[in-house]
Amino acid sequence: MGKIDLSVVILSFNTRKLLKRCLGSVVRCLVIGDSEVRKATSTKPLAPNTQIIVVDNNSDDESPEMVKKEFPQVKLIRSKKNLGFAGGNNLGLKKASGRYILFLNSDTELFPNTLKKAVDFMETDQKIGAMTPKTMLFSGGMDPDCHRGFPTPWASFSYFLGLEKLFPKSRIFGQYHKLYQDLNKAHEIDAGFGTFMIIRKDVYKEVGGFDDNYFFYGEDLDYFYRIKQAGWKVMFYPKALLRHHKGGSSGLRKESKNITPASRSTRIKTAKASIKAMEIFYKKFYKEKYPGWVTFLVLLAIKIKSVFRLLKHYLS
Repeated sequence: MGKIDLSVVILSFNTRKLLKRCLGSVVRCLVIGDSEVRKATSTKPLAPNTQIIVVDNNSDDESPEMVKKEFPQVKLIRSKKNLGFAGGNNLGLKKASGRYILFLNSDTELFPNTLKKAVDFMETDQKIGAMTPKTMLFSGGMDPDCHRGFPTPWASFSYFLGLEKLFPKSRIFGQYHKLYQDLNKAHEIDAGFGTFMIIRKDVYKEVGGFDDNYFFYGEDLDYFYRIKQAGWKVMFYPKALLRHHKGGSSGLRKESKNITPASRSTRIKTAKASIKAMEIFYKKFYKEKYPGWVTFLVLLAIKIKSVFRLLKHYLS
């Protein structure tokens, strides 16, 4: 493989089986060429100037033991408590030495040569601060969250009322995912997602890490927002580079209900965090941009949404 300078940060919470498959795909990308992909072993040393960092958020499913035994070339960081997505990834960020840093979910599997393609794309324009590629779901089709607009009141209203689903190519109702854009060409976007988010180390030095006020959900949108505020480009890469179970650790998504190890208490905790994230993001970036009556309606809608989302998991 060609020379790349990359740190891969993977956060894990009780996803041992998924993490093992994810790490296997990452190691194959970093130790060998495509022609040898089937011959890869997890114990081979990584290519120069590359590192894999696994941050374990106090799992109790023997995930850390699996990493130490089967992937000795991986740097393992064990947190004594569950810090959430933002806090956990920030632990990995502090140890990342690469010129590029990739945040990768543990419920993903990379396609061959993915990491080389990602870094090569970042190298094409020094103004690119972050990138998310086209991401395919194990359940079929593209994960729409790899291509997002910012959740303005109108974009969120259209999305949660199902108007975007009815008119996915509409510029008026499709602002949440902006699927009216050409997904076969690379282009600038508002936000990708933390499932596969590659940034320059220089972005981290300028913008800092994730906002620890978010526990789960929202922190990636917040980070993309701040990256763009700092004047960097956020790009969508149009070639599929990975597959995503979606919700593998949180248990909130129907796409992964048959494979998620998330307990009922975990699902309730992450559901609460997802609702809190909406409120944090709005108050942080939009509250001063809109009149008081808009803010009142938005926060009321968030409260109503929380009732239905939590009820679903309390009754399951």
